[in-house]
Amino acid sequence: MATPEQIYAGDFTKLATYYSKYRPGYSETVVDGILEIMNQPITNVEFVDVGAGTGIWTRQFAKRACKVVIAIEPNDRMRQEGMQTGKELGITWLAGSAEKTLLESNSADLVTMASSFHWADFDLATREFYRILKPNGYFVILWNPRYLENNVLLQEIEDHIYQLKPDIRRISSGKSKHVDQLANQLLQCSLFENGTYLEGFHTISLSSEEYLGAWKSVNDIRVQLGEIKFCEFIKFVEDKIKLHQTISCTYQTRAWIVKRK
Repeated sequence: MATPEQIYAGDFTKLATYYSKYRPGYSETVVDGILEIMNQPITNVEFVDVGAGTGIWTRQFAKRACKVVIAIEPNDRMRQEGMQTGKELGITWLAGSAEKTLLESNSADLVTMASSFHWADFDLATREFYRILKPNGYFVILWNPRYLENNVLLQEIEDHIYQLKPDIRRISSGKSKHVDQLANQLLQCSLFENGTYLEGFHTISLSSEEYLGAWKSVNDIRVQLGEIKFCEFIKFVEDKIKLHQTISCTYQTRAWIVKRK
């Protein structure tokens, strides 16, 4: 059973190792869709991933051979994990934030926030991204929630969260009302235009260690449940999956792309 350890909202310092090792990637179909909309050679693209965490999404673009790949992450531990994991890919890591990237104006063709825009100050961040994007550059927000339909095991595990805390308000889930509100707010933002929704699915087979590790990397649910209930939740998950050699998980990448005016 997990040992209680105080975790604070939005602080991934103590979760960085789990995050780097066990968090899933995003649909390559969505990467393809973004590049198709941009309609320029990938080798010309100056790409900036903000709130990059340990670089999971960053590396997917770095492997496509962008001209420039910059990862901006304010948390030291998360940034260190990312630097170690993708050190052969030529990614430049910086200690900025969504509200203050420290980049020059008109310097990026594409700015993204993967599973992190919910932590940003909307107005400050969108103004900052408008500033650093080149004219006609693109900004993308995306999340990769588990796709639970037709998966009884995963749905039962998800439902148990609400049994432990019926009034929980999911912030970081890519299918939460909060995320949908942020997306709608972005589509209506006066700094951007030509909003488009992209979606892709991919399925991976996880060992019990990998599946549990992904849950142990979460911040929002853990903070809202509190340490005692979160440990109860992890024990529940362990009991549910102990007879499964592998757990099949489908992830749904949900992305919104807008163009700088």
